[in-house]
Amino acid sequence: MDGDGRTAPYDDGALLTIGAFARASRLSPKALRLYDELGLLPPAHVDPHSGYRHYAPAQLERARLVAWLRRLGMPLARIREVCELAPDAAALAVAAYWAQVEADTAARRDLAAFLVDQLERKNTAMTTPHTPLTMRCAALTDQGLVRPAHQDAAYAGPQLLAVADGYGPDGGRAAKAAIEALKGLEDQDLTSADLLGALEEAAHRAHRAPRAHRAGGDHRAAPAAEGTTGCTLTALLRSGTQLALLHVGDSRAYVLRDSGLLQITHDHSLVQSLIDEGRLTPEEAASHPQRAQLLRSLDGATEFAPDLQLLEARPGERYLLCTDGLTGVVPAETIQQVLTAADGPDQAVRELIRLAREAGAPDNVACVVAEMTGA
Repeated sequence: MDGDGRTAPYDDGALLTIGAFARASRLSPKALRLYDELGLLPPAHVDPHSGYRHYAPAQLERARLVAWLRRLGMPLARIREVCELAPDAAALAVAAYWAQVEADTAARRDLAAFLVDQLERKNTAMTTPHTPLTMRCAALTDQGLVRPAHQDAAYAGPQLLAVADGYGPDGGRAAKAAIEALKGLEDQDLTSADLLGALEEAAHRAHRAPRAHRAGGDHRAAPAAEGTTGCTLTALLRSGTQLALLHVGDSRAYVLRDSGLLQITHDHSLVQSLIDEGRLTPEEAASHPQRAQLLRSLDGATEFAPDLQLLEARPGERYLLCTDGLTGVVPAETIQQVLTAADGPDQAVRELIRLAREAGAPDNVACVVAEMTGA
């Protein structure tokens, strides 16, 4: 070791201890042990008696590449793939990853702007009279081109918007029942203070309705035992300019504003949890064998744990609620174009269903579009 802390020169054939290799590669011994366990950077030799790891100098290039890619925030699974590529292909892979990071950063920036806007709206609403709003809306579902049964449901009413995606042997009935449980809210004179509680209680009643029973061959994996019947549920309930959002599962809600199309729900799915943990990329999630497995749903068996949020709506905004039969095959950019260009909600839902069918419609599709206009 040189006096300034740098690793001293070594013979080409010499092995380095894990400590020396860590200093030379700028990776900690703890990280090296993890990468060994993952098969990403195994040592050249492990002493059979002491278990001490030793590394070859030739491994430094790969180790430094791993260190750089980790500094970029690249998931370990993707780093393993990049390290196995030829230099030209690896360069393309890193460029593609960074392009995705920039896209994700832009999406998070838009979400941050959305949250800032919502908080400012709430502050303004406390001191400024509400602007009267009316809501134009439309709902449409389609069985798709592959599924033998239609298990999606959608509803668009004067105050309530909702979509549900059923699974299991009686999923279609579960989806319809979930929405039926909410429809009675339209007949109640609810204030903004009542919205979230009323919506949550109605959804809780729907959650208790399904009963687990055995059946095989369903296209989705439920969070409880195989054969369980249940559904996702995403709904908006309006009172004046206030919108109560309830969300369980992997159906989605979006809002189209001046800043663009923003997803305002977070998928309760296995692949989304893996993406959140950095163990999976969005591209990998699209073809993951367990991409349909839900972590939360309305099934009468698991704990009821919806996401709840209160939003402040303004004239000119358009809201989209949809099942994954749409978002699984139609890109967000295309959805934004449709919502922006459509003359109204009815044209928008028809065009979205058409695009899903044009893309093969491998799943049932349900979507609701609402437009907020000044009274």
